Amino acid sequence: MKRFISLFSLFVILVTTSPAQTTWQIDKAHSNLDFSVRYMMLSNVRGTYENFDAVLVQHNDDFSGSEIEVTVQAVSINTQNADRDNHLRSDDFFDVENHPELTFVSREFQKTGNNTYKIAGDVTMRGVTKPVIIDAEMIGLVDDPRGFQRVAFTGETTVNRNDFGVRWNRALEAGGFLVGENVSIMINAQFMSQ
Repeated sequence: MKRFISLFSLFVILVTTSPAQTTWQIDKAHSNLDFSVRYMMLSNVRGTYENFDAVLVQHNDDFSGSEIEVTVQAVSINTQNADRDNHLRSDDFFDVENHPELTFVSREFQKTGNNTYKIAGDVTMRGVTKPVIIDAEMIGLVDDPRGFQRVAFTGETTVNRNDFGVRWNRALEAGGFLVGENVSIMINAQFMSQ
């Protein structure tokens, strides 16, 4: 009987001292998902995805061990040029008709410094899934005037578009190619507690 009471007491202590899980929903009005790619080997073309969703599940006070899932509507790509955007939506690039979503699902959310993290996960684009690592920083955690908690992260990663079957290109007479292979992705995400 004493052993049962001791085990029960240990269980109660573990349950009551475990941090509560918190689910955070992206605040789209105060977040952005941008990218940049080299064009004609001279300059960078920048763009954004206007329609995306993300959920962050926090397991520890310092956000280590958290989980995040991001879903991006590929058709929402915007580079401020309608002809280019339509080409990017075509089968030459994202093939949005057959692959309407791009996704990221985390596998590891590792704290690396005071407010820095490495988020390892899988990106799926055009039906191809590849691992990536996002270097992230927590900008802050505050209570807003309406009583919600908010947390903000920035993050950056680079992917090679060829790895996902996005291989369209055109050779330049002077050498090199029209569109670079490496795409820089910049994330500015603000979440609200649920």
